[in-house]
Amino acid sequence: MSKSLIIAEKPSVAADLAKALAKMPGMPPFTKDEDSFENDRYVITSAVGHLVQLKMPMGANGKKLAWGFGPLPILPERFDLEPIAKTEKRYKAVVRMIKRKDVSDLINACDAGREGELIFRYILDCAGVNKPVRRLWMQSMTQGAILEAFEKLRSGDEMQSLSDVAKSRSESDWLIGLNGTRALTALNSQHGGFLITPVGRVQTPTLTILAHREREIAAFVPRAYFEVMATFEVASGTYQGRWFDESFQKDERDDQLRAERLWDEGRASAIAERCANRTGRIEQTTKPTKQAPPLLYDLTSLQREASNRFGFSARRTLQLAQALYDRYKVLTYPRTDSRYLPKDYVGQVQDTLAGFAKLEGRGGFPSGVAEHAGRAVSEGWVKPLPRVFDDKKVSDHFAIIPTGTPPPGNLPEAEQKLFDMVLRRFVAVFFPSAEFEVTTRITRVGEDAFRSNGKILKEAGWLAVYGKAAAAEESSDEEDDKLLAAAADGDSAETVLTEVHELVTKPPARYTEATLLSAMENAGKLVDDEALAEAMKERGLGTPATRAAIIEGLIYDKYIDRDRRELRVTAKGLALTDQIVSLGIEALGSPDMTGEWEHKLRMMERHELGREQFMDEIRGLTRDIVQAARKGFEDEKKRTFPDLTNVTCGECGSTEGFTQKSTFYGCKNLACKLKVNKIVASYVLSEDEVRTLIEKQ
Repeated sequence: MSKSLIIAEKPSVAADLAKALAKMPGMPPFTKDEDSFENDRYVITSAVGHLVQLKMPMGANGKKLAWGFGPLPILPERFDLEPIAKTEKRYKAVVRMIKRKDVSDLINACDAGREGELIFRYILDCAGVNKPVRRLWMQSMTQGAILEAFEKLRSGDEMQSLSDVAKSRSESDWLIGLNGTRALTALNSQHGGFLITPVGRVQTPTLTILAHREREIAAFVPRAYFEVMATFEVASGTYQGRWFDESFQKDERDDQLRAERLWDEGRASAIAERCANRTGRIEQTTKPTKQAPPLLYDLTSLQREASNRFGFSARRTLQLAQALYDRYKVLTYPRTDSRYLPKDYVGQVQDTLAGFAKLEGRGGFPSGVAEHAGRAVSEGWVKPLPRVFDDKKVSDHFAIIPTGTPPPGNLPEAEQKLFDMVLRRFVAVFFPSAEFEVTTRITRVGEDAFRSNGKILKEAGWLAVYGKAAAAEESSDEEDDKLLAAAADGDSAETVLTEVHELVTKPPARYTEATLLSAMENAGKLVDDEALAEAMKERGLGTPATRAAIIEGLIYDKYIDRDRRELRVTAKGLALTDQIVSLGIEALGSPDMTGEWEHKLRMMERHELGREQFMDEIRGLTRDIVQAARKGFEDEKKRTFPDLTNVTCGECGSTEGFTQKSTFYGCKNLACKLKVNKIVASYVLSEDEVRTLIEKQ
């Protein structure tokens, strides 16, 4: 009897599939051995992540390629594959099952995305097997979702475009990473040593974003400015106002200018003096305003908020979300870039919320949320809202939401925090808007005007799901949004105090993981507006599933450091971005261009772009990088630097001085091997520091 071989991405998923299938009516029982589950209809096995990788080309003599310009550029017409050494045993076990004579067809049950597709396709390509393939596409790991996915198996042809995208992404990263890293390493190592210089198709543009901000901070010159604050008294109490220039207009040439900022202390003091102890007249407008609930989470927005709230790194958030998906089965598939649900999911959402309404007091379920879930259903708020249900904004995956499976009472603290975030957002998105009363008050004292803003929460709406603390925070989310003493338009106010505050302009803030994820999502353009950010997502750097790894890679390569929540670019990172510009290969570090490539990969997935056209562009850039580095190598040979004189070598005692090269200083005494690098531990040494190091050897 022929059987279908199901290949999952992880052993735990294979076990879940066997458990779910075993409960189907008429399904024969499964037996388990070391590598698989099996009955008369199915064999279920798994990889352990990637089992196969692109193979490094070998030299003509069968040895590894030398690190130098000789073999470059490496542009294979056909990419060979090889098993990964540390998981080769698992690979061979999977291939044995694939090649079994009683296995007639294969079912790809790896994670439903590019990477899962690549894991499966590379195993088949490396094994040289050509059997019919179907795709199991699971949005969550509950038994119901698994069985539903089995009823809707996709054909191999349907998945061909995703396979093309996955392979194109893998091959383009390989081409640019391999050739770029080897070319720049050869350039930077020409004076001795081995100065490995990793670059990548997404990694290097991400570094460029960070380096641009680091240079803005370094170039920033603080400027002192002054603000005039006044305290006014009316019958109901006192309130504060800030002086502002009503004729102010923005100046694109100077982004530090503000209507309330004064650059002359004398003028500020004069305003304070002429307004002191005078009567002002109030001009006031009060209008209602509404704030809609935020959209559901995709992976990037989940990582951003978890970073802001709990200090979780992007990698940590992905690990937690993945555990909540495949281990605890309480969240849907996390590696998604959609913040919407399909229109036919309304009934499923109603059932999930109705189930949650019964969980009050259950361990693992936050207090009060059950009541809100029940209210969303009873009030009829769960309906086809366009900002929640939109088929056009759902690709292969929808937003991250709870599956409806109750969480265990012993969820670890970090997983519990993340689950609570997703749960509350899922409930809140169906609640009405929060309603505020916003007051703008201008107090006129003679020729001067002082502005005061007030914001009062009238109806909590969706904020009720987050509790009183969140509502209070939203009511005063701006510095000037304070509860104002009651007054009416046209009332008088006595100026009881005027003060001049001296302040200093601040440089742009360094990126945190949260703000960097936003910049990567929008290809370097920080966009606060949710709708605009949503429209730009197709041109982002990397994918939600890869951005965490990109950040970690930059840290591993010592291009950036974590300083609490800030990301700081090292001297090594700044030097690389400078070098890319000096070599004329800015495209390698261009967030916009790389964002365009990511957009083209999505076009490929929609059958709107051919794989060869995309790869031709990548091959062209690869050639440009190698050619530019080779030219830089030749130019560097001809470049001269002034010698370091009037210094005594602490190693050999020579007073001949030191020869300067692009990356180090070396003793002119040829018998002496002393060299001092210009950059030590990501710090650029000054000439005086170099002299000190030389003489104190």
